Amino acid sequence: MSGWQRATVVGARAETASARTLRLQVEGWPGHLPGQHVDVRLTAPDGYTATRSYSIASAFDGAAGGDEIEISVEEVADGEVSPYLVQVAAVGDAVEVRGPLGGWFVWRAAQPEPLQLIGGGSGVVPLMSMVRGHELAGARAPVRLLYSVRDPASVYYRDELTRRAAEQPGLQVDFAYTRTAPPSWDGVVGRLDGARLSRWTWPVDAEPTTYVCGPTGFVEAVADELVRAGYDPRRIRTERFGPSGS
Repeated sequence: MSGWQRATVVGARAETASARTLRLQVEGWPGHLPGQHVDVRLTAPDGYTATRSYSIASAFDGAAGGDEIEISVEEVADGEVSPYLVQVAAVGDAVEVRGPLGGWFVWRAAQPEPLQLIGGGSGVVPLMSMVRGHELAGARAPVRLLYSVRDPASVYYRDELTRRAAEQPGLQVDFAYTRTAPPSWDGVVGRLDGARLSRWTWPVDAEPTTYVCGPTGFVEAVADELVRAGYDPRRIRTERFGPSGS
């Protein structure tokens, strides 16, 4: 594992009312695989430090220099790190990062099998890195993203996902709304169940590798449904986060 590195905020944009994407420049960044994450450490004037882990949303582009990463942060009430990153951090500010971290929940462009991505809420972040990495690598394996989200206002990367769904070869994007859907949407509102997973995911005989990321309850429920439907558990990779992440 690499040590702590100074990172400078070089860009920021709102994703939702409570989430923000930060673009960080990290001198000597070694590159990362889609699905990996970083630790972010903040240090107060009195020396107190707080560290949290955040998935990387960007894909590594070594040809373009590759010293920038993006993280998307959901603000957690009473959190020690996320309120600063969402509400306060400005261009030119410095934080510390350590990474990239994680070697299981990663996608490699050489994987030939269909790719199934299932994200719940902010769990879409590492999956977005995979979607972006898929295009950057010119990968030929088809990819489907199923994004379960509370309502339209809670969607991360809305415009980019809409554009990519129309333009990126081999990519299909589907939304599942758990509380409120857009007026034009003709699906059923509610949590993902076996019927909806079956509708919006690759069939079992396509033998996809499936990546599921989101809150613990979401990930466990989806993974259980996939196994019950006959998907090979060895091809289901999960990443979860609990209420303590802030």
